[in-house]
Amino acid sequence: MNFNEYQDLARSTAIYPADQGLVYTALGLAGEAGEVAEKVKKMIRDNKSLDDVKTNIAAELGDVLWYVANLAAEIGYDLKSVAHENYVKLADRQERGVIGGSGDNR
Repeated sequence: MNFNEYQDLARSTAIYPADQGLVYTALGLAGEAGEVAEKVKKMIRDNKSLDDVKTNIAAELGDVLWYVANLAAEIGYDLKSVAHENYVKLADRQERGVIGGSGDNR
C-alpha cells in the first residue's frame, strides 16, 4: 500500500463533523501523539523493555497516521506530497549542514 492508498482508506473511515474537520483532526493528532509518548513513559516507569511495549506503540502510531492522513486531506494535501516535501526539506538541510539546528527556516 502506498501513502495515497492509505489516505483514501483512512478517509473512508473518517466520521466527524465536516465543518470541524481541521480542528477535529489536529486535536486528534495531538492526542494520539501524546498516547505514543505515554506508552514510552510507562515503559520507563514500569521498567519494561521495548519488546514488551512495541506492539502497543505501533498501534498508537497507526492512530497518529490516521490523523495525519485526514488532517492532510482537510488542508487539501495528499500524503505522497507531504512525504515528498518533507524529504526535500530534510535533504536540503542535510546538504547545507543544518539538519541538527533548530527553527523552521534554516
